[in-house]
Amino acid sequence: MSHQPLLVNLSALIQKPTGISVYARNLLPELKPLNPMVLGNQNFAGIKQLTIPNNLSPEYGLKGHVKRLWWLQNSLPRIYQELESTLIFSPLPEAPIYRKCRFITTVHDLIPLRFPRPWSPLTNYFRYVVPLILREAVHIICDSDSTARDLEEFYEIKREKMTTIPLAYDRKTFKFDRGQTEANYFLYIGRQDTYKNLGRLVEAFSQICAVTDTQLWFVGPRDQRYTPQLVDQVKHLDIESRVRFLDYVAYSELPKLLGGALTLTFPSLWEGFGLPALEAMACGTPVIASNLSSLPEVVGAAAILVDPYNVAELADAMKMVANDAQLRAQLQVKGLERAKQFTWEKTGQHTMEVLRRFL
Repeated sequence: MSHQPLLVNLSALIQKPTGISVYARNLLPELKPLNPMVLGNQNFAGIKQLTIPNNLSPEYGLKGHVKRLWWLQNSLPRIYQELESTLIFSPLPEAPIYRKCRFITTVHDLIPLRFPRPWSPLTNYFRYVVPLILREAVHIICDSDSTARDLEEFYEIKREKMTTIPLAYDRKTFKFDRGQTEANYFLYIGRQDTYKNLGRLVEAFSQICAVTDTQLWFVGPRDQRYTPQLVDQVKHLDIESRVRFLDYVAYSELPKLLGGALTLTFPSLWEGFGLPALEAMACGTPVIASNLSSLPEVVGAAAILVDPYNVAELADAMKMVANDAQLRAQLQVKGLERAKQFTWEKTGQHTMEVLRRFL
């Protein structure tokens, strides 16, 4: 095979796109001018690909992670040498270390360190392995200034080694539908994890049930560690008839759910970027979001920002939006305008500029 300067490591890509997979899928087409070679198993039109083992992704659980780390350390350096490559781009902090491979990696967040779990493989990976990777990286891309500050705080990475490049949204999928009928539900999209602050969201919703004719819908894969606690909380508060758990919803169905919602309610305690907030604004859906981490960078003045630790403040914001159609209309206009600032073309152009510097 001919000389391939740029390799793109997509060994962690999963079939049901969330987070990092959405980032990689949307960014890759914008990198075509660099003529990259993709290492992965999913076809991308017009881009060269080298097929790798198909059992390396997080979909295969801990075994998948372990096999991927072995592949990164042993097979990827050999591919790098055989293809006479000069740079690997990895859309998450994974790369071969101590193998004389030059690489750039994207760091989305340091949530495993901000909310550590004893004996968690992910916490330990971010505590012991990620700093080695970032030390060897020739450059680091961050989703937000918030994440860049975290790298400075937790790893003492110098700011000049990092470039902040915001994410974007899929304009073909997430768009304003004027014919959409607004329903009476607050919507949350994402993982059901403790740092997502969903217990406080349920509590805030319970406080406004008597004064609003609304429901609360959760969209995202159930997590057996945390979802049962939420279900029990809903039962305890006697609001089962007002709360729905929809589990994972196909990517193509998200705009319809967003378009019909009163708001996207996103009180997360920490985010590396907060893609659901941007996608909601692009659909003309008002957003209530946490005032912490990267979310103010994403929504600007186009959303209602709340202290995610203050249940009463969150409840007041939800009640206000539910009862004020004029406020919802104002947030819709501001959100649509704000979303225009984030495009994958722009994200791709800035990413290419960084990659070209090191090719």
